[in-house]
Amino acid sequence: MPLLNEQKTEDDSDFALRWYKVRNRVRDDFGQRPDLNAMLFIIGMNEVGVVKEVWEKEEKQNLMHVAICKLLSADGYFKFIGEDEEGWPHYEAIKEKPELNLKEQEVLLKRKIVEYFESL
Repeated sequence: MPLLNEQKTEDDSDFALRWYKVRNRVRDDFGQRPDLNAMLFIIGMNEVGVVKEVWEKEEKQNLMHVAICKLLSADGYFKFIGEDEEGWPHYEAIKEKPELNLKEQEVLLKRKIVEYFESL
């Protein structure tokens, strides 16, 4: 399957435009155009409700985990169970995630990120 000149469906084109708009919105707010990991990090900060200049590596990983749980909870993969004493949200896995290759995982997360930002 060729990567360039690939036939795009109308849905693919619409999604690509929506993804572009969301990334530009975040760029306007934070000063640089984010990649997928940065978008997850930002969603995690938003969900935790804390913005810091410097995060430890483990905190960054936890923020991204919170973001993924939040995004996939809309499809019933996770359920919000509450916050801990520090205000961090916790989720419980309630159904198995589908087996997806890396590209499919990326597309799923991008679509969920777009939905998240469009709902704000």
